[in-house]
Amino acid sequence: MRLDQIVVDCREPARLVRFWAGLLGGAVVERERGWAHVEPPGWPRISFQPVPEGKVAKNRLHLDVGVDDIAVATEKAVGLGARVVGGVVTDEQGSFQVLVDPEGNEFCLVIS
Repeated sequence: MRLDQIVVDCREPARLVRFWAGLLGGAVVERERGWAHVEPPGWPRISFQPVPEGKVAKNRLHLDVGVDDIAVATEKAVGLGARVVGGVVTDEQGSFQVLVDPEGNEFCLVIS
């Protein structure tokens, strides 16, 4: 078995795929029935599936994005439409910054 793709439920797939393509790289692909996806270099495909409801609870799964500089990566993410949640946290495994994408899905920028 292998991980084929990560699928994110969202209200605006075309908007969200552009955010993630801008953050991680890769070409935006808009598909039938409102779906969209991006295949960032070194990542599995990330697909965005349209759903009628908005996000209402904390994610049960989130992406950790490895970066060389949390401050620089945070600035880039915010420029693309992310929002910072709290401050940088450092523990025995490294440092991370929690953010949310334009639809409120949590993700972390990490240095390990």
